[in-house]
Amino acid sequence: MSRGILLGTAAVALLACLAVPPAARGEDRAGYLQQSPGAGDPADIDAWRKGDDLGGLTPYPPAPPGTPNPGKPLYLFGGRFGTSYGAPALGIPFAEWSQRMRAQRASVDAAARRMLTDRFDLTCRTREGVTMSRAKPQPIGPAAKLPAGVASWEEYAALPPDEIKRRGDFPWVPLGHPLHSTAHMVFPAQWTRVHPEHERFDVGFDIPDCFLPEFPPPLYLTTHRELGDVTRGVEITYGNYFDMFDGLITPEQMEGLRLLVTPFQTTWFNVTNHRVTAQPSQGVSCFSCHVNGHTNGAIELAPDSRPNYARLRVDSPTMRGNWAQLVLSSKRSIHTMDHFAEVEEYFDGDTAMLAAIGGRTLQKPQSNHMGDFNSIIDFPPAPKLDPLGRLDPSKATAEELRGEALFEGKARCAACHPAAQQFTDNGMHDLLVERFYVGRPEGTIKTFPLRGIKDSPPYLHDGRLLTLEDAVLFFDVVLGTHLTASEKSDLAAYLRAL
Repeated sequence: MSRGILLGTAAVALLACLAVPPAARGEDRAGYLQQSPGAGDPADIDAWRKGDDLGGLTPYPPAPPGTPNPGKPLYLFGGRFGTSYGAPALGIPFAEWSQRMRAQRASVDAAARRMLTDRFDLTCRTREGVTMSRAKPQPIGPAAKLPAGVASWEEYAALPPDEIKRRGDFPWVPLGHPLHSTAHMVFPAQWTRVHPEHERFDVGFDIPDCFLPEFPPPLYLTTHRELGDVTRGVEITYGNYFDMFDGLITPEQMEGLRLLVTPFQTTWFNVTNHRVTAQPSQGVSCFSCHVNGHTNGAIELAPDSRPNYARLRVDSPTMRGNWAQLVLSSKRSIHTMDHFAEVEEYFDGDTAMLAAIGGRTLQKPQSNHMGDFNSIIDFPPAPKLDPLGRLDPSKATAEELRGEALFEGKARCAACHPAAQQFTDNGMHDLLVERFYVGRPEGTIKTFPLRGIKDSPPYLHDGRLLTLEDAVLFFDVVLGTHLTASEKSDLAAYLRAL
């Protein structure tokens, strides 16, 4: 008998042996399951879990769907709770669920608004001539309220981090989801007025439209810069995408765009009773949040942690200029656009939901096509910038030029946002913001490009910086750059020129 036949016979015998259950082979089942214990393997996993060091934070409370946010901010909680997996069944009749959520919505919305008004002045202030790309007035800040007991923001920024932490008045603590237990997408009023199918009966959007991007936003293509905004103020939908882009993009890009505007059922937006819309919903598309390849300001919870209360609130980021980014997603460090399309968090990172409520069943070629269209979405024009991202002195104002010098020098912005790389270092950074408040560390967040930043309020990953002035103030405090009031004004003017 040949050596190959002998080896093949032995392999078949081995597989047959392994196919027999341990008990049938006379083996001890407990021993079989524990055949590879690790060093110090705990005998009692529940006791082991109780040893978690929360660093003074409060353990997370139970939070079944529909539970209003706790009375204290969620960044004061930490650790683990429950299971990583969600349940696709409500456990109560839909009529009862809907009635209960509608009854508490007013108090849920009021609590969310108080979280904002305690820290921010939500008065909409604008300035003549200061607009986004399609002429919506930009919000002018700062919106943050100056903490009591200090005469100016410059005086406040001069305080040591430990002193600010002791005072307990740092304005830019993390923003929570208005209904963190249920989470998922919440759309602003400017969207739901046009798309009432996405109006939730359990919670409303908390930030006023004044502080959000214009709707619908323009779309610029790297392949047709001569056209400027190719949408001319029209929202791209499944009903019009083909006529709008036929003869403009390739068949592969057209297929990617089709998928980007196709609604898919998701957690809480679907046809089952596991939903927060009055009527069964077709779901949402990528362009429901990233409308026209930009953003309408809709919020979600980042899908990269559990329990729900540990997840960070995130704004829908713009898709503009993704071709210039090597790192996508706020915390997960995804490295390709097709991969991002493949793992988009329609199920809050819970693939167990897919079988229960339907949804996306995309194959790799399809997500590649989505990435192909994504990769030609351009930044808005910046006529004052030269090819290397520097201001053209013949076009820029004196204020903007002073702001550029601060950006490159004293303000330390260019350390993470280099001009020649579309104002991103394609890295991830931890600002250690918890130096200024008692709470759970936020960890690393990707560096977002600053090109076209005037079109993307509010700022930071969760929108806690409502205006560019707030962004300048925040980083002045966090980085300890000690900018004067006029320097901060110059820097904000420069950012608007990007």
